[in-house]
Amino acid sequence: MSKLTTEERNALPDDAFALPGRRYPIPDATHARDALARASEMLHRGTLTQEEYETIHTKAKEVLRRERM
Repeated sequence: MSKLTTEERNALPDDAFALPGRRYPIPDATHARDALARASEMLHRGTLTQEEYETIHTKAKEVLRRERM
Protein backbone atom coordinates (compact mmCIF):
# COMPACT_ATOMS: atom_id res chain seq x y z
CA MET A 1 0.00 0.00 0.00
CA SER A 2 1.25 3.45 -0.85
CA LYS A 3 1.88 5.66 2.18
CA LEU A 4 1.03 9.30 2.77
CA THR A 5 2.58 11.18 5.63
CA THR A 6 0.21 12.98 7.97
CA GLU A 7 1.39 16.27 6.51
CA GLU A 8 0.76 15.09 2.92
CA ARG A 9 -2.68 13.72 3.82
CA ASN A 10 -3.67 16.92 5.62
CA ALA A 11 -2.58 18.98 2.60
CA LEU A 12 -4.93 17.11 0.24
CA PRO A 13 -8.16 18.84 -0.74
CA ASP A 14 -11.42 17.19 0.31
CA ASP A 15 -12.13 16.11 -3.28
CA ALA A 16 -8.99 13.93 -3.21
CA PHE A 17 -10.88 11.50 -0.95
CA ALA A 18 -13.47 9.01 -2.12
CA LEU A 19 -15.70 9.23 0.95
CA PRO A 20 -16.80 12.00 3.32
CA GLY A 21 -14.76 12.37 6.46
CA ARG A 22 -11.59 12.35 4.35
CA ARG A 23 -11.73 8.56 4.00
CA TYR A 24 -10.02 6.64 1.21
CA PRO A 25 -7.48 9.12 -0.21
CA ILE A 26 -7.19 8.86 -3.99
CA PRO A 27 -4.86 11.68 -5.08
CA ASP A 28 -3.15 9.52 -7.73
CA ALA A 29 -3.37 6.20 -9.58
CA THR A 30 -1.44 4.25 -6.94
CA HIS A 31 -3.78 5.34 -4.17
CA ALA A 32 -6.82 4.78 -6.40
CA ARG A 33 -5.77 1.16 -7.00
CA ASP A 34 -5.17 0.70 -3.27
CA ALA A 35 -8.59 2.17 -2.47
CA LEU A 36 -10.26 -0.23 -4.91
CA ALA A 37 -8.57 -3.23 -3.29
CA ARG A 38 -9.29 -2.11 0.26
CA ALA A 39 -12.88 -1.21 -0.55
CA SER A 40 -13.53 -4.64 -2.01
CA GLU A 41 -12.07 -6.27 1.08
CA MET A 42 -14.07 -4.04 3.44
CA LEU A 43 -17.30 -4.69 1.50
CA HIS A 44 -16.81 -8.44 1.87
CA ARG A 45 -16.06 -8.03 5.59
CA GLY A 46 -19.28 -6.07 6.00
CA THR A 47 -17.62 -2.85 7.21
CA LEU A 48 -18.50 -0.90 4.09
CA THR A 49 -21.94 -0.46 2.53
CA GLN A 50 -22.64 -1.24 -1.10
CA GLU A 51 -23.28 2.47 -1.67
CA GLU A 52 -19.91 3.43 -0.14
CA TYR A 53 -18.20 0.77 -2.24
CA GLU A 54 -19.82 2.08 -5.42
CA THR A 55 -18.78 5.64 -4.57
CA ILE A 56 -15.17 4.59 -4.02
CA HIS A 57 -15.22 2.51 -7.19
CA THR A 58 -16.58 5.36 -9.32
CA LYS A 59 -14.19 7.99 -7.96
CA ALA A 60 -11.13 5.71 -8.08
CA LYS A 61 -11.87 4.69 -11.68
CA GLU A 62 -12.12 8.38 -12.62
CA VAL A 63 -8.69 9.05 -11.09
CA LEU A 64 -7.25 6.08 -13.00
CA ARG A 65 -8.84 7.30 -16.23
CA ARG A 66 -7.37 10.80 -15.73
CA GLU A 67 -3.91 9.39 -14.98
CA ARG A 68 -3.91 7.43 -18.26
CA MET A 69 -4.50 10.54 -20.36
